[in-house]
Amino acid sequence: RNWVSQADADDGDPRSTRLSSAEKSEIVELRKKARRIEIENEILKRAAAYFARENILPK
Repeated sequence: RNWVSQADADDGDPRSTRLSSAEKSEIVELRKKARRIEIENEILKRAAAYFARENILPK
């Protein structure tokens, strides 16, 4: 019965309350991208702080 519900969702049945397989796959990919962006932002914040410190401290 479970696979029937998934098949209905995949076929675009408007009565289905389940996500289609394509939608599930898209969510997985978007979560991966969001995580990668979070990591990249953290790296950029640390790099900016490092270079700001380098420019302020006397040599």
